[in-house]
This record gives sequence, C-alpha cells and structure tokens, in this order.
Amino acid sequence: MTAILRAGVPPTAAGQRLDRTMALLFPDYSRARLVAWVRAGRVRVDGAACAPDQRLRGGERIELEPETAAMVADAPEPIALQILHADADLLVLDKPAGLTVHPGAGRPAGTLQNALLHFDAALSALPRAGIVHRLDKDTSGLLLVARSPRAHVALTRMIAARAVVRQYLALVRGEVIAGGTVDAPLGRHPADRLRQAVREGGRTARTHYRVRERLRGHTLLECTLETGRTHQIRVHMAHIGHPLVGDPQYGGGLRLPAGAGTALAHALRGFRRQALHAGRLVFRHPFDGAAMEFTAPLPADFAALLQALRAESPP
Repeated sequence: MTAILRAGVPPTAAGQRLDRTMALLFPDYSRARLVAWVRAGRVRVDGAACAPDQRLRGGERIELEPETAAMVADAPEPIALQILHADADLLVLDKPAGLTVHPGAGRPAGTLQNALLHFDAALSALPRAGIVHRLDKDTSGLLLVARSPRAHVALTRMIAARAVVRQYLALVRGEVIAGGTVDAPLGRHPADRLRQAVREGGRTARTHYRVRERLRGHTLLECTLETGRTHQIRVHMAHIGHPLVGDPQYGGGLRLPAGAGTALAHALRGFRRQALHAGRLVFRHPFDGAAMEFTAPLPADFAALLQALRAESPP
C-alpha cells in the first residue's frame, strides 16, 4: 500500500496556487508529476478534492498519495555500461557512439534506457529511467543519470539553471580563426522533421567554442553548452560554416583537404558519424555539495582520425 504524505500549508503561502506550494512542500517530486496526481485525485486539501490552480488560505492540510507504478515499461536488457561514478542518487556514464539513449520509432529496444533498467530495476519508477539529458546516438561521452526521485528533480533543475557544465570536443571542417559564441535560436526544420535549423521564433540556443588544435583543413574545438537543444552543436557549427566531420545530417558530405595523402583520405572516408564527444562534466552533488568533475577519453575511432590529421598537419 502506498504511504500517504502529509504537510501543512504555511501562512506565507496564503494566496498561492496549490501546485506551486506543493512543489515546495514535496521537493522529491517535480511540479509536473504533482499536477498530474492532483488531477488524478491523489491529492486532497483538508480532506476535499482540489485543483492545481486552487488558491490557498494558509493553514490547510495537504494529503498526497504518490503513484508508485513504474513510469518506464521498457524491457531490461543486459547491455554493458561504462560507469564512472555511482551513489544512491546519481550515476555518471561514458556512452559509446552507436548506442541510442531512449527507445523510439525504429529503435524499440537495445538502448541505454534498456541497459539502465537491467542495471537497476528501481529506475523504472523515474521518467526515462532517470536520464536527465541526452546525447545523439552517434555522439560519445558523458551522461548524467538520476537514481532517486529527489535527484531527478534536483538534477533537472540544475541543468535548467546552467549549474552543470557540459563540454564537448568537436572536429569541424575548415580552419577556425578564433573562439566565439553562437547565439542562434533553434527549431524544427520546416521541410525535414528529423532535422533542426536556425530559425526565427525558435528556442534560445547558445554554444561557446574555443580552438583546441588547428589541423590540416580542420579544427578541433572545445564547445560548451549554455543551453541544451536537440542537435545544438551540430546545427550551430554548420550555421557558422564549420560543420562537424562525418555529420550525416548537417555536414554537407565528404570534403578532402587539397593534397590529402592516402592515409588521411582513407581516415576521413571511413569516419561515418559526427565527430563529437562529450568529454567533460562538472557540477556539485545536489545533496552534499561535493565538487564533481569527470572526463572521458576520446573513443578509438575519433583518436585515430585526429592522429591521421596530425600526421599531415604542420608542426
């Protein structure tokens, strides 16, 4: 039987909406979940039915019966995970390129979400098995996963408040002269629903970048996300004329540097995914405040491509 949670409305909440006050009184749950439970009749105020926008007087008693049914119904699968950190509230993973994060159309199984459910069955009680941000299938690197309801709420808020630093290494075409910021709104491409595009009226998106290494006909950039939109780095780099090497959607096809040797041409032709790696993650633990920093080495294919470029680049 589900335990009923009770809380008193403080006098300072007089005149406030029920859903907003509940988010403060029950911080282990997101406001969206609390609203859903109010509408499902799982919340009572002084023993009576209520509505999310109900105004409070102060002094009422709220009773909440949380829904404990699994939020994720996907099947657990024994897929290997590279776990860099684990505690009662969160995980930090190094995702390989080629692993889809969530099940969806065309990929009902074999995803990171399925792997997480096998690693910890309790994650089925969290939205998306605790995954609080995502990487594209062919992007490698660090991912943050919540393991408890309170951590899911806290980490989601931290990401929204830009309290989680996410840095990427991106190999782009062309020689970038200096670092900068791309501040360009993103939205669904008007003609291709699978792509994103810079467009007026889109969602705010900012990517900061700096030059890490100049290579023959290419540049290795360090990109830091200020926002986290779908395909953000890929679209922003293409927007400034420096698409990611190997990007099948935004890269514009293969282009070899003039006079490229056989080894470099072979390496570039063989790299068939976007050259993007989530290499660094920095944040403070949401509950004990400990500073946490993680790095993930480049995967072998990305490292080999860089080595081929360095072999034909000036000192």
